Amino acid sequence: MSTATPTPTLVPTGTWAADPAHSKAGFAVKHMGIATVRGEFKDFEGALEIGDDISTATVHGTLKVASVYTGDDKRDGHLRSPDFFDAETYPEMTFSSTKVEAVDDVTFRVTGDLTLHGVTRELVFHAEVQGTDVDPWGNERVGLEITGKLSRGDYGMSFNQALGSGNMLVADKVNIAFDISAVKQA
Repeated sequence: MSTATPTPTLVPTGTWAADPAHSKAGFAVKHMGIATVRGEFKDFEGALEIGDDISTATVHGTLKVASVYTGDDKRDGHLRSPDFFDAETYPEMTFSSTKVEAVDDVTFRVTGDLTLHGVTRELVFHAEVQGTDVDPWGNERVGLEITGKLSRGDYGMSFNQALGSGNMLVADKVNIAFDISAVKQA
């Protein structure tokens, strides 16, 4: 007779909400095949709900695509346009986990549905717990680094331009990185 042992959580149990003042939702994409353009979304929210077993955890988040910021107003405007995010028609990008799995003592894999540009596809993120602590105001915090990769084409974002070198103006693959400081909710 075997008894299943629950996989302990990597983060203390409870609901943890991202603190936007101490978190970043970023991305990186190759430009012309030779340089990396980095940006972020300034308006986002997310939460991690942890029970006694990591397999029952849930992760969800929403970001406003119009809050895209790359440090160049003209590029940011183009990213908000129908060529890319089409922020007026599709104002939000959302993620909702379908499975959370422990990889080792500090990392886990989060599989879920990412909706972007009106298209929903399964995407896998890798999360690494950076630690937990109590801030000077008595709030419990957990730090997480979350990374993933998506194909713009999978989400109907196909704007591009071929260059004489054979490179494309904008790569199809986009690296996603979230640096999250989450606060335990009461």
